Amino acid sequence: MGQDSETLVRHILKLAEDIYRAVKPSVPPEWLTSDLTVAQLRVLLVLYTEGPSRMSSIASAIGITVSTVTGIVDNLVRKDLVKRGTNPEDRRLVICTLSSQGQETINRLWALGQFQIEKLLQGLSLEQLKKAAEVAEFLLFNVTSKSTNPA
Repeated sequence: MGQDSETLVRHILKLAEDIYRAVKPSVPPEWLTSDLTVAQLRVLLVLYTEGPSRMSSIASAIGITVSTVTGIVDNLVRKDLVKRGTNPEDRRLVICTLSSQGQETINRLWALGQFQIEKLLQGLSLEQLKKAAEVAEFLLFNVTSKSTNPA
């Protein structure tokens, strides 16, 4: 093919963008009428990906101040999407976790993405599905090997 890896990466990213535009993901009506702000959704996503977290860790992940995160978390606690607790070893540390309702909210968002990918895969032949699975396995191996063996 004669292309360098940087050119191929840019090409793959462009293809991913083109696929996303072609699929035209639908947004469920409940997301359009949700009373969650973007900042609140970002906090939920941090707690989903990072697990129980301190306010300072959430603030750092999102790039905002701890006082701003505290206000966002206050609202999420009132909506029963986040729970606050303390660290048993240091009760001064506030630890935030997703409540069961918060977990369910994020799961619905994740399911929407999974549904979009499933629609794409259903149009592939068995041979194409095997190639897609092979690529996914390469990507997973690359990610997991880097997380267990940081450079």
